[in-house]
Amino acid sequence: MATVKLPQADGTIRDYTLGPAASFAPGSGPIASRIGFAAVHVVADPFANINPTLDVAVDWDRTLAYRRYLYALGLAVAEAMDTSQRGMGFPWSAAKELIRRSVADAKTVPGAVIFSGAGTDDLLPSPSVTLAQVEAEYEAQCGFVEGVGGRIILMASRALAACAKGPEDYAKVYGRILTQVKEPVIIHWLGDMFDPQLAGYWGSPDLDRATETLLAIVHEHAARIDGVKISLLAQHREIAMRRRFPRGVRMYTGDDFDYPTTIAGDGQGHSDALLGIFDVIAPAAAAGLRALDRGDRAEFDRILQPTLPLSRHLFGDPTRFYKTGVVFMAYLNGHQDHFRMVGGMESARSVVHLATLFELADQARLFRNPDDAAARMRRVLAVAGIV
Repeated sequence: MATVKLPQADGTIRDYTLGPAASFAPGSGPIASRIGFAAVHVVADPFANINPTLDVAVDWDRTLAYRRYLYALGLAVAEAMDTSQRGMGFPWSAAKELIRRSVADAKTVPGAVIFSGAGTDDLLPSPSVTLAQVEAEYEAQCGFVEGVGGRIILMASRALAACAKGPEDYAKVYGRILTQVKEPVIIHWLGDMFDPQLAGYWGSPDLDRATETLLAIVHEHAARIDGVKISLLAQHREIAMRRRFPRGVRMYTGDDFDYPTTIAGDGQGHSDALLGIFDVIAPAAAAGLRALDRGDRAEFDRILQPTLPLSRHLFGDPTRFYKTGVVFMAYLNGHQDHFRMVGGMESARSVVHLATLFELADQARLFRNPDDAAARMRRVLAVAGIV
């Protein structure tokens, strides 16, 4: 087995020996018992002659290939969301091209499911922004997604958070947009641990009051809503809200800290999944969901519980930098040949953080080829002076 010298939090370096390779049964055909969306990253083009902190260049071949890899596992794709660095280096101009290419490519894959994020990226958050401007920006982005044949994930709006005076403004804006969509959408409530500019969303810093506002919107417009994705990292809130949804509206868990419990569910229901961690643990996620298809909860837990320490580390504070770990895992598993990111975000996590991620991924048996993962890890460590 390969051994790698890994830096520790106390400044020391220790030898770490990897375990065996991943051995998840791939399965075939659609996953039936749950919908499993992976919120997917983009692969930067490392050879583009640009200023990486200001400009965006995407390796389209590798980016689309990764989405086809997910479809082959039976997972769905949540496109152009925060995992792809929307609002953190990846502007709407780039997202439009990503959505156009991804939706077109998905149409060539039998059974592929893809939804794409629509928000208000181009509207600078400010108290001087008007609700009419927020509505117009939402309408433009939703119109683009539907215009290329896509389905919508209605993302939270920084501009709306900045200008809304109270819950009634959220009800007005969301009500207007929902009455115009062609097909039911997924509403995304992204907590401020993921994006500090979304604090007080739904018109109140009190999460109980915010929940009531969103529930009122869901009940009023249930026919236009496929489901709601909650990213609050608070399992009890997700479960309580799920139990109050009207029939036909799904809860898509965004709880990267405890997704096995919410997905498996209980006697009163379960959550489907729309998770950034599914990008990282895709083969395990697919195998776990297929175990639920067979009614095998024990196998589901056996596969997914070991991935939780990795997810909790990857999404640790400051949570908004979790994208760095997502791309790092794609690099370690050979889905891309470099560890470079849009906006230079590969530098957003320390080398010690990445070393811990490496250990936890190995302990969850997520490396397709441990020897190759070790060689790739050594190259990253060498840049940090560890040889």
